[in-house]
Amino acid sequence: MSFSAPTTNGLTTIEQLALTGMRVFIRVDFNVPLNKSGAVTDDTRIREALPTIQYARQQGAKILLASHLGRPKGKSDPALSLKPAAERLATLLANPVTLAPDCVGPLVQERVARLANGEVLLLENLRFHAEEEKNDPVFSHTLASVADVYINDAFGSSHRAHASVVGMVQHVAHKGIGFLMQKEVTALSRLLEHPAHPFVAILGGAKVSDKIALISSLLARADTIIIGGAMAYTLLQAQGVRIGKSLVEPDKIAEVKVTLSEAAKRGVKILLPQDHIIATAIQAGASSTATTGPDIPDDRLGVDIGPRSIATFRDAVHSARTILWNGPMGVFEIPPFDQGTRTLAETVATTNCYSVAGGGDTVAALTQAGLANKISHISTGGGASLEFLEAGDLPGLAALRH
Repeated sequence: MSFSAPTTNGLTTIEQLALTGMRVFIRVDFNVPLNKSGAVTDDTRIREALPTIQYARQQGAKILLASHLGRPKGKSDPALSLKPAAERLATLLANPVTLAPDCVGPLVQERVARLANGEVLLLENLRFHAEEEKNDPVFSHTLASVADVYINDAFGSSHRAHASVVGMVQHVAHKGIGFLMQKEVTALSRLLEHPAHPFVAILGGAKVSDKIALISSLLARADTIIIGGAMAYTLLQAQGVRIGKSLVEPDKIAEVKVTLSEAAKRGVKILLPQDHIIATAIQAGASSTATTGPDIPDDRLGVDIGPRSIATFRDAVHSARTILWNGPMGVFEIPPFDQGTRTLAETVATTNCYSVAGGGDTVAALTQAGLANKISHISTGGGASLEFLEAGDLPGLAALRH
């Protein structure tokens, strides 16, 4: 079996591999939300995997799909079975999908041996085995033993050095990435390599500790970094602003001061909220008001950016030719504290520039506002997209180059 020279950041793509009659192990991300009755409530991640699965079927591959679901802590848990995902995939493919009783073992080997070209077998939840998250070498070798070809199409899991993402890869001779992974790497690499300027990054969410490495990385590329959400309060406190009862990470103050100083040296604008929507508590129905400046009274906490901040942030977004957005501006899941996030979403959606959004809350906000289709690229992996933008690579991608 041969394939042409690697592409896409030094990675071989599924189209460059011979698949006909081969046992093709595709690591997908079917970590989908389920309701109390066990039904899939959002099948986005399953739909995103369809192009790769359908291509493998058309090529006559014997397809093994593998994923984790939830946190079963290394033990079998019927509530976290991939059965609902298998049923949903079968509906989307309009083709039967068999669920294996496990992801390793004699029964799995028997099912794989019986696979015909074009058939799809979904292995049971990888995390029913603690060895998956431990990247256990024996477990990795066992997973690889049923594969002729390995395809990683699980971008959202590729920042984890787990057995199905990293460990097994060395044991499979022919390996590459699927179409979803190609799409993610191409879209995010555009932000790293040749972003059109002005490049505006919008960062929000609860903790600055989750984004401080990304902020540092962006200082070399971005022209303006807008910071909202609870993470902004740590930066404001670092500047001597009173933040009341708002969430703060005192142990990050020193690091934040260094980052702000570095931004000033590089001429990167850091835009922080200059007014806030404040409340007595984070709960529906709580009375709220807007501050006239950046300070928050001692008995209140910030729940959203204020009108002046919205206007300033909108102006910055309108000036952009490239936009990265990760994280909401406030407690968007509790109206009316969603105003800042919604207004910014509408602003980003009306621009003609290249825009990338990532993170579960950001995607949820865009979806709720009916604006997801107005964004150039929506990343399927929050943590993975952050790590890729910070480091320019992921463990799951690096493993494929060795």
